[in-house]
Amino acid sequence: MKYSKFATIAASLAVVFSAYSVGACAAPTVKIDAINELSGAGAISGTNFNNGVKMATQQINAAGGILGHKIDLESFDTQSNPGIASALIRRAAGDGAYAVLGPGFSGSVIVSMKQAELNKIPNLVGAEANNISAQGNQYIFRTSLDQAQSMPSVAAYMTKELHAKKVAVVWVNNDFGKDGRNSIISNLEKDGAQIVTDIPEEQGQIDFTSAILKIKDSKADSLFLYLNEDGAARFLVQLRKFGFDGTVVGQSSLANPSVIALAKSAANGVYCQVGLTTADKDPLVQKFISQYESLYHSVPDQNSFKGYIAMQTVAAATEKLGKFDRQALADELHHIKLSVKQYPGILYDLSYEPNGNILRKSFMVQVQNGKQVIVKEYPASAAKG
Repeated sequence: MKYSKFATIAASLAVVFSAYSVGACAAPTVKIDAINELSGAGAISGTNFNNGVKMATQQINAAGGILGHKIDLESFDTQSNPGIASALIRRAAGDGAYAVLGPGFSGSVIVSMKQAELNKIPNLVGAEANNISAQGNQYIFRTSLDQAQSMPSVAAYMTKELHAKKVAVVWVNNDFGKDGRNSIISNLEKDGAQIVTDIPEEQGQIDFTSAILKIKDSKADSLFLYLNEDGAARFLVQLRKFGFDGTVVGQSSLANPSVIALAKSAANGVYCQVGLTTADKDPLVQKFISQYESLYHSVPDQNSFKGYIAMQTVAAATEKLGKFDRQALADELHHIKLSVKQYPGILYDLSYEPNGNILRKSFMVQVQNGKQVIVKEYPASAAKG
């Protein structure tokens, strides 16, 4: 009986010491949160951004992590709700996250960025609205060009290359759409084009008959279409049914693979300015695409690229710093220059301006036979403010 009691105690102690030993030897981790639109109106873009983040995390961890620390990634759903996004940023900071990646909707970032600033946590976002940079928030960093950087190139291409003279502008009535509308109109008018009709559409709208009839009545020779992914495909299909034969131009959301897949032949001929594209034949980009397709069985869109590059940027900047320090990371990102030769995970050479805007090359693509084809490439200097 005594032997049995001692054996039980010994076994218990062995379990305790074994657990302690495993814990003591476990690899150190660094907590990073991905906060994105995984449901609701932004589910397409948010899910793809999050997929890019997750793939980068797997690859970085497989290579030993950041400064020997494995990334402890948690993904959270904002439900495409700005208030939830704000609460999640605050929670991430309180839980000790080193950085936050996302959200993507401009309206969400406008609200949630205040929490990033209050809690001094670096926040790499997918949003593109102009007024984000104008806030002077020192903790917000873009993963794509903002509208003030990209719209001058779009307007110039429309007027000089496509010879647009009478332009209809259709835009989604949210922060992303409003800023985009203001920027494209001012640049088109500066380049000599006439805006013949200016039409806002609501997020989630299904029937665009009224807008299309206005476009046809306006005698527009070109259309600048600026909707989120959920409305863009429907609009293109309906536009073609009404027989509009003018030039259609947009930005990355219009060239999204999901939009092309849904719109089918209606997407052919569309021109889009994009920061990132699967049409780029660069070996690093093609390797990323192949790995993404193998992991998720789908074609990556610009949001997939943005999420992947966001995590790779945090890793590269931290390696340069040599330590984990939120404030030091934010300070480093404000002047950082990263080269693919040293950090191939970032896919493209990139740098940041003091206001958190990214500088990186971009492209004009045309949809041909259901695929993006590069028709013009812009150097990073073209985006410089």
